[in-house]
Amino acid sequence: MTSPLPIVEGVGPSCQWLPGGPWKTIIDFLTERYPRVDVSTWAERMAKGQVLDESGVRLNTESLYRAGSCIFYYREVQTEKTIPFLERVLYHDEHILVVDKPHFLPVIPSGRFLHETLLVRLRKQGNLQSLVPIHRLDRDTAGVVLFSLNPKTRGHYTSLFRERKVRKVYEALAPTISAIEFPATRRSCIVRGEPFFRMKEVDGEANSETCIEVIEVMDSMTRYKLIPVSGRKHQLRLHLASLGIPITNDRIYPEIKFSREFDSEDHFSSPLKLLAKSISFRDPLSGHERYFESGRKL
Repeated sequence: MTSPLPIVEGVGPSCQWLPGGPWKTIIDFLTERYPRVDVSTWAERMAKGQVLDESGVRLNTESLYRAGSCIFYYREVQTEKTIPFLERVLYHDEHILVVDKPHFLPVIPSGRFLHETLLVRLRKQGNLQSLVPIHRLDRDTAGVVLFSLNPKTRGHYTSLFRERKVRKVYEALAPTISAIEFPATRRSCIVRGEPFFRMKEVDGEANSETCIEVIEVMDSMTRYKLIPVSGRKHQLRLHLASLGIPITNDRIYPEIKFSREFDSEDHFSSPLKLLAKSISFRDPLSGHERYFESGRKL
C-alpha cells in the first residue's frame, strides 16, 4: 500500500492496521496501543495533518474507529542516543546500494532508534526516497548490507535471498574448542524463545543450518568462518552458543547479561564480535558475478 505521507528528513511514516476491538475513536485506540505517547501528543500530530487514513484523509480527535482500516503517522523518539560510528558505501548503481554497516547501528527504525539508523542516515545523505533494505543485520552485527534503489527492479534482488541464491559469509571471534572437529555443520530447529527477543533450539525437524570453519587459532580464542545456509533470526549466535563457543561479547546467548529488556547504555567498547564479511551472487539483471566485502576487522 502506498503511503499518503511523504518521507521527511529521511524518515518514512509508520502504518498501523486497525484490529477489531471496543474503541470508539481512533485516538482511544492509539493511546491504549502506545501508552508512552499521551493524548495531547496524538492530538498535536493530528492537528498538524500528520495522521492520515489509507485514503489520505486527515484524522482528528473525533475520528471514529474503523476496524480493518489503516492509518499512517510519523513516529517520534524524544531522546535518541547518537551512534558514534559511521557506515561506508561499498558500491552503488541505478538498482542497488551496498553498505558496510558498523556495530550498534540498526538497519531500520525500531523501538528507541529512528534517525540513528542506517536507512535514515543513507536517505538523508543522498536524498534516496525509494531506498529499501533487501535484507537485514542485527543491530549488534557489523558488515555488508544490500539495499534496493529502484522499485521496478527490487523484486529481482529480493528473490535472490528468498531462493537462497546469495552466498553470505560471516566471521566470528569465539573460544577455541578441541572437542569439535572442523569444518562442522550445525543443524537445528529454531523457534521463538523467552523473552520475546531471544530464540531457542527445540526438538524437531531442522529449519536452520550453519557451516562452520576455522580461519585462525589464537590460543584461547579462534576466528571462525560461518556460512549460513538458512537465515533464521539470531541463527549464528545461537548455533555457536549451543556448541559451547558463544561469540565474544554476546549479551543474549547463551545467557542474558543485562537486567532489563534493553540496556539504557550501550557498551560501545565491547561490540559483538560478529561480522557479515561478504555477500556474493549472480546479478539477476546483468548476469555478472557480484562480490562485496566488508573492510572491517574483528
